[in-house]
Amino acid sequence: MLVQDQSAIVAFLKEALRRDELPVEVISTHISIIFLSGDRAYKMKRAVKLPYVDFSSIEARLAACHKEIEFNGVTAPETYLRVRLITEEAAGHYSLDGKGPTREALVEMRRFDQSALLDNVARSGGLTPQMINSLAYAIARHHRGAKPVDTVSGRKAVSSVLDINEAGFATSNVFSREEVRELTSSFHRSLGSLADILEQRGQEGKVRRCHGDLHLRNIFLLNGEPRLFDCIEFNDQIATSDVLYDLAFLLMDLWHRGEYTLANRLMNRYFDETDDEEGFETLPFFLALRAAVRAHVLATSAADAQSQQHDNLIKEARSYFQLAGSMLCEKPPRLIVIGGLSGSGKTTLAEALAPLVGAAPGARIIESDRLRKALHGVPPETRLPAAAYRPDISAKVYREMAWRARLHLKAGGCVVVDGVFDKPWNRKLIEESCNGGERIFQGIWLDADPALLRRRVNDRLRGVSDAGIEVLEQQLDHSLGAIEWKRFDAGKPTNVLIDELLRPQDAIAENFDASI
Repeated sequence: MLVQDQSAIVAFLKEALRRDELPVEVISTHISIIFLSGDRAYKMKRAVKLPYVDFSSIEARLAACHKEIEFNGVTAPETYLRVRLITEEAAGHYSLDGKGPTREALVEMRRFDQSALLDNVARSGGLTPQMINSLAYAIARHHRGAKPVDTVSGRKAVSSVLDINEAGFATSNVFSREEVRELTSSFHRSLGSLADILEQRGQEGKVRRCHGDLHLRNIFLLNGEPRLFDCIEFNDQIATSDVLYDLAFLLMDLWHRGEYTLANRLMNRYFDETDDEEGFETLPFFLALRAAVRAHVLATSAADAQSQQHDNLIKEARSYFQLAGSMLCEKPPRLIVIGGLSGSGKTTLAEALAPLVGAAPGARIIESDRLRKALHGVPPETRLPAAAYRPDISAKVYREMAWRARLHLKAGGCVVVDGVFDKPWNRKLIEESCNGGERIFQGIWLDADPALLRRRVNDRLRGVSDAGIEVLEQQLDHSLGAIEWKRFDAGKPTNVLIDELLRPQDAIAENFDASI
């Protein structure tokens, strides 16, 4: 079918899709034509043939429409409704879902309020920790249900993206050859060190047919719950990647917007849900790669833009380019352990510290309460019976925390561990996980007046911790032994504690990211 034939069909649809005498709004993108009418949106594939998509035949466009419904219907079934056919009933006379031969196809969708797009929510400062928690769980569910692709090498999948990036940078004058050469060399050095784990992840089924375009503009809220939509349906190769590379686009998007704490929370909740601990070390590389892709796409787009838009695109491309380079800078492995009795604010401080430690998107948080729930196979908010807190179970939890800390430190990562650590042997156990090499240990103990602890435990909302007043009183009744960790006043606001931790005289400050 020729491109000009679509013009007649566009004219037909502008009338056929009209509702309540209101004109149909038409939006054109590089591969689609979208018709907005009332509470419906209709997407028609443009008859184009590009390096990454071939929609030159009606058969290909119809197949893509069915795939769009199939893939997006999993994550947003309320939005993606059906495929509609434009049929030709007589020469030049078209109908919707008629009996004549199919000339075009439409994806019919239910429209949603654009203020519900997470891009717009983020711009208005409306993203909340609970939204991020729900989003992490939604992405984890999506990745669990995605089809593994065992024919794709984990390393080669990444190498192909690097090749595309290098070719893309070569077509633009935004970046100097020296800048591109330096960034490319950094990527290849990092890829060399990650080659084995990327291959292993591919063999373990971690390379899957994913969303492919997972950023804030492709997520919206429906009744307060996140819905992923507009995945890449037209190119299986682009959408097939390591699940963490898929996640990395959204993490990078949040980080680039300055939402460091939310990016770190999303990452930690995702790993809590998937238990994919071995993949943590790949994230800075994947985030850098996503940033570099954005840099080269924006730089290429700038070539055809008008003057003001041209300048804005170049500025934005440079910001992503610089972000990619900074994300590839290695940070020394570091273990920060926060201990204190129930109500001392350990979790709050851990979540404030983690985005500041190590490479983007910050440190992995290992939280005793969440880990205990995970070991019992229940959601974090589930209240466990008293038997789950027997000494032998608690010993298992602390051994598991030490094992996970060693795993990340050995791989060069940074970890923040959050637990009561009221037993001397548990403090010794976690300290020993940091032994050897250039790993840096910092123990933090939060001191608080018992009256403050009792008030906090009484007043706090239902969350992950099961500790009530009885548990706190038991903690207060027994000796803590000698505490050699650096002690801080838990009664101070979290931002004040962070400032104290950032003071140059404190060893912990050496590995904080001062840029955020």
